[in-house]
Amino acid sequence: MTEVTGPTAKRILVTGGTGLVGRAIQKVVADGEGWPDEEWIFVSSRDADLTNTTETKALFEQHKPTHVIHLAAMVGGLFKNLRYNLDFWRRNIHINDNVLHSAYETGVQKVVSCLSTCIFPDKTTYPIDETMIHNGPPHNSNFGYSYAKRMIDVQNRGYFEQHGCRFTAVIPTNVFGPHDNFNIEDGHVLPGLIHKVYLAKQTGSALTIWGTGKPRRQFIYSLDLARLFLWVLREYDEVEPIILSVGEEDEVSIREAAEAIVEAMDFRGELLFDTTKADGQFKKTASNAKLRRYLPSFHFTPFRQAVKETCAWFSANYASARK
Repeated sequence: MTEVTGPTAKRILVTGGTGLVGRAIQKVVADGEGWPDEEWIFVSSRDADLTNTTETKALFEQHKPTHVIHLAAMVGGLFKNLRYNLDFWRRNIHINDNVLHSAYETGVQKVVSCLSTCIFPDKTTYPIDETMIHNGPPHNSNFGYSYAKRMIDVQNRGYFEQHGCRFTAVIPTNVFGPHDNFNIEDGHVLPGLIHKVYLAKQTGSALTIWGTGKPRRQFIYSLDLARLFLWVLREYDEVEPIILSVGEEDEVSIREAAEAIVEAMDFRGELLFDTTKADGQFKKTASNAKLRRYLPSFHFTPFRQAVKETCAWFSANYASARK
């Protein structure tokens, strides 16, 4: 916790503070991008069960935040979503409602919640932008998580119209970086691939990638996203959400992502694609035009550099990171 005193002090509570994005925000704040009038409080599921209304209220009453970055969620990769859509819906709806209502009840000035590009309609035109969130059903593979996240946007509008609350949301594309979930079964595609390459290199076996390798994604490095979160918290005044993403031209295929990891980890083995496994959504190309109107000169870490840094972190922290 970074402590400050004085009447102008902001007390910023970060839910999900020990996850991928929370750790990245901790790092950029610690590395000098925190402001003198800001006190940062990072909490995790060990501090409170946010699906429980009483525990959530107690957390807010304990810390008395003026601002909240809401990252806490039940998350998982394609195959976990396919198995547990109802669980993803129920748990995330409870978490989001408890956090937003506790923020309202305790007079929080601003909440920035984290959504996902999977909330957008499955049948749509590309690139997708912030106006298209509710234009049709999301992809069926993760409808539970997607609809629960969409409801944050609905709630934000409701709290603003009924109570004047400045609650907003950001929509990152695929986030990766140190402290990610590198579980091969339940993690997202990039950290899962990093773990697979590491194991294939250790055992001298071929690298098998689930699916065709053809789906395309925009990946954003967690440290870049953390810097953008700070800007949204401090400067972005709209209730309407904003997409935080690299440009359309930086979209890469799963095959290209795998090749970047192979290069970063100096893997020399064979690359195979198991086409019996589902690909999921082919692409979710998002426009970052709104972000660029606000921040035309923001510099994103080049993809291969970010992959190299993430692979180095994973290798150095393998014993804890593999879980």
